[in-house]
Amino acid sequence: MNIRVSRPPHDAMIPEFAIIGHPNEGKSSVLSTLAEDDSVRISPTPGETTECRTFPVVIDGVEVLRFTDTPGFQHPRRVLHELQHFTGPGMIGRFRETFASVAELRHDCELLLPVARGAGIIYVVDGSRPVRNIDRAEMEILRLTGRPRMAVINCKDEGTAHLGDWREEFRKTFNANRIFNAHRATYAERILLLEALKNIDQDWHGPLDLVVSGFKKDWAARNDRTAELILNLLTDCLTFTAAGDLEAGMDETALRARLARTYADAIRTKEKKTHRQIRGLFKHNIFNYDLPPCSILHADLFNEKTWQFLGLSRGQMALAGGLSGAAVGAGIDIAHAGLSLGIYAALGGAIGTAGALLGGRSLSTRARLLGVGLGGEQMQVGMGDSIQFFHILLDRALLFYAHIINWAHGRRDYSADQRQTGAPDSLPQGICSGQWPGASLKVCRDYFQAVRKGDEARQDIQKRLLHKILTDTLMVISCGETAD
Repeated sequence: MNIRVSRPPHDAMIPEFAIIGHPNEGKSSVLSTLAEDDSVRISPTPGETTECRTFPVVIDGVEVLRFTDTPGFQHPRRVLHELQHFTGPGMIGRFRETFASVAELRHDCELLLPVARGAGIIYVVDGSRPVRNIDRAEMEILRLTGRPRMAVINCKDEGTAHLGDWREEFRKTFNANRIFNAHRATYAERILLLEALKNIDQDWHGPLDLVVSGFKKDWAARNDRTAELILNLLTDCLTFTAAGDLEAGMDETALRARLARTYADAIRTKEKKTHRQIRGLFKHNIFNYDLPPCSILHADLFNEKTWQFLGLSRGQMALAGGLSGAAVGAGIDIAHAGLSLGIYAALGGAIGTAGALLGGRSLSTRARLLGVGLGGEQMQVGMGDSIQFFHILLDRALLFYAHIINWAHGRRDYSADQRQTGAPDSLPQGICSGQWPGASLKVCRDYFQAVRKGDEARQDIQKRLLHKILTDTLMVISCGETAD
C-alpha cells in the first residue's frame, strides 16, 4: 500500500486510549476490533488480563494510534475511597506510587498506568445488564482522573432494556457515549467511533483527524488491491486450460473426465489462494476464519447449488451470447468427471457435458503451444465461450469480501443464533454481478471477450473500467458509499 500519513511531531503526540472496564465486559473484544488485531487475548474467564498491553495502529509504517488493554477493575470502591485523598495534577501517578505494593490493589493500580501517562479512556460496559453501584464507583474514578473519556456500550447479547439507564449515567461523567457491538462492528461503525473520539477533547481533534483520514485511505488502498486480486483471478482462470495427449488406443472419454477433474481442481486452488490473499489484506492472520454456516460459499465451486444461486440469469446469459458455448461440448457425462451440475441439464441441457460445465469447450485437436507443433492429438478443457463461470467466480469473490470485512477481529466464533441453515447469502441490491446495470455487464462481457481473444489493447481498456466498477462495488459493500 502506498498511503502517506503525516507523522505527529513527536511520539508524545500519538493518541493513546486505555480500554477500561469491569472484567468480562468485552474490553479485549472492543480493542481487538478497533485495532484490527486478532492477537489480542480474549477469554470468557474474568481476570485473564493482568497487565497492560499496548497495541499500536500502524499505517504505511507510521504509528498513528495506540490502544492499551488493561486488567478489569477489582476493588473500585476502595480505589475510589483512597483516590479521594489525592488532588491536583499527577494525582493518578501519586495514587499508584502509594498503593503499588498493596496486593489487593495491584490490578487496579495496573489499569491506571496508561491513564497516569496521559491516555484517554474508553470505558466498556455490557449494556445487556442493569447499572450497578459498583459501576457508578468505576465511573466516578474515571471522572476524577480528568482525562478525556468515552463510554462504549458493548451490547453482546443484543439486549436493549437497560440502554436508557446506562446512557443517563454516562451523561453525568463522560464526554460521549456510543453503542458498539465488538462482535459485529463493520468498517463503517469503526470509523464512526473514531470520528466520535475526535470530539471528546479539542486538543486531540487534529491528531485523530489524521488517524481517521489514514484509516480511510488505507481502506481504499485495500479495496484497490482486492479489485486487482479479483481481476487477476478472473484473467488467470479465463486463460487456463488443462491439456493432455490422446495417444493411440487411449479411452477418449476417460481422458476427458480426467482433464475435467484436473481443470476443476486447479481453478479451486486459484480461487482459494485469492481468497487467502484478500483475507490477509484485512489483517485476519491468526484465527481460522469461518464462514456463516448457511453461506453459499460452503458449496463447492462446481456444485449445482453454486450455479443455481450465483452468476447471470438465463436471460442475461442469452443477451451476453453466453449460451452458445453450451452447444460445442465434447459429450462427457458429468458423472464421469466426478462433478455435480445436474441442475443445468434439467434447465434445458445447457450444462450436460464437461465442456459446457466449464462454460466452454473440450477440444480434441492437433495442438500448438507458443507456436510450436506438439504432434499427435491433444485434448484441452477450459472456460470456453460461456461467460457464466466468469460471473460465478466474480460473485464468490464479492461474497467472500463481504464476509471477511465484517468479521470483527474481536470475534472468535459464531453465536448459537447464527448456526442455522436456510437461505444462502444475500447482499444489498446491486452488489452481486447479476444485479449490476447493463453498462457494467457490458464491461464484463467486453473484458471477457478481449481476454479470450488475446486482444491486449482492448483488454487493458476494459480492465481499467472493470477495476473501477469493482472498487465502487467494494466501497458500497463496506460502507454503503461509492468511491470518490
